[in-house]
Amino acid sequence: MAQAHEKTLAALKAALQMETDGRKFYQAAARSSANKLGKKLLEKLAAEEDIHQKVFQNIYDTISARKGWPKEKFTHDSGRGLRTIFAQALEEMDKGVKAIPSELDAVQTAMTMENKTYDFYKKQVGLAGSDSERQFYEALAVQEEEHHRILLDYYEFLKNPGGWFVQKEHPSLDGG
Repeated sequence: MAQAHEKTLAALKAALQMETDGRKFYQAAARSSANKLGKKLLEKLAAEEDIHQKVFQNIYDTISARKGWPKEKFTHDSGRGLRTIFAQALEEMDKGVKAIPSELDAVQTAMTMENKTYDFYKKQVGLAGSDSERQFYEALAVQEEEHHRILLDYYEFLKNPGGWFVQKEHPSLDGG
């Protein structure tokens, strides 16, 4: 039992570090973002990483005190908040926006980070010692997967804003 306890704490410590690193990365990327959409999206991602970090710290502290896995539920919003920010910012943006290479690189790095975090959480689902722990990691994995999808959408937008609008708006070619 002690070994399982230590493995759980080690996983939580690793998760805490990933969320801390992610928050710092998103904050720095937001500061250097060249457009309003990128800045808003990256700031929101930093805020979500901060929320994750606080939840992990609470769970870590509870388990460290040998009180077991807390009963609190972590829920995800399936990316609705990020998608809303994305949609609102797009309404205000020029379709001819140009991305700078460093912004594309930052988004690629962010997508890689989200994939690694997703893989880590999915692994923890399989190693979980309780239903609460399993559900917690599953909810986090879903949220990280959605972060990746939104970042990919943003990346595609940055690469080719005009083409992105055509794809998303599905214009009719029959004149109707």
